[in-house]
Amino acid sequence: MLRRVLARDRWLAAAALAAVTAAAWGWLLLGAGMAMDPGMDMTAPMAMPWSAGFALLMAAMWVVMMAAMMLPTAAPMVLLVDTIGKSGARTLAFGAGYLAAWSGFAAAATALQYALEQALVMSMAMRTTSTALAGALVLAAGLYQLTPLKQACLRHCRSPLDFVLNRWRQGLRGALAMGLEHGAYCLGCCWVLMALLFVGGVMILWWIAVLTLYVLAEKTLPAAHLLARLAGLGLIAWGGAMLALAMA
Repeated sequence: MLRRVLARDRWLAAAALAAVTAAAWGWLLLGAGMAMDPGMDMTAPMAMPWSAGFALLMAAMWVVMMAAMMLPTAAPMVLLVDTIGKSGARTLAFGAGYLAAWSGFAAAATALQYALEQALVMSMAMRTTSTALAGALVLAAGLYQLTPLKQACLRHCRSPLDFVLNRWRQGLRGALAMGLEHGAYCLGCCWVLMALLFVGGVMILWWIAVLTLYVLAEKTLPAAHLLARLAGLGLIAWGGAMLALAMA
């Protein structure tokens, strides 16, 4: 009976996680609350004034995008916390802490988007129009893939059981703190990759999907550390070629 109850709770947690992820992707598919003219030139620089309401909309877009991209990659950890904690409230607190960590990145990304728009180097597709900046971001992402910090954070994200055994905290506050800590590790693992959204296009759905699938592969496939290094070398080559083109 206990096994049946735990299995049922695990299925409920998985269904709730899938529902939140699906809702986030659905909002992105619908345009994230932004009305775009179908005849608009998506390569033209974006130079619209930012009101407080528009800034909040952009921040919300980034938060929802991070939920859509990162919650699937955090599913093993969330489900393990749910299984051990045997409490939906604890699981919810853990998820809230995880998303709070990524909300910090969303705030920074919103500020960077504003700066790029004011400098007239952001297109209507929310892609940088500066080849030099794009090359620098890609090169930085590639170099970061090879750093010890990246590898350490990736090892943590790939070891949910080790995290639970060594960092388990009791109570809702403990679950929230665990979520924040795990989110911080995932942020350390993937933040530069998320910055590549400015290269492929913040609202280009296939590019969002590519980055999501890559991060999921890094966290779940065997030999992920080799995959991260190979991706780093590929990004370095790509970024270097873009910088060379910008300087030609």
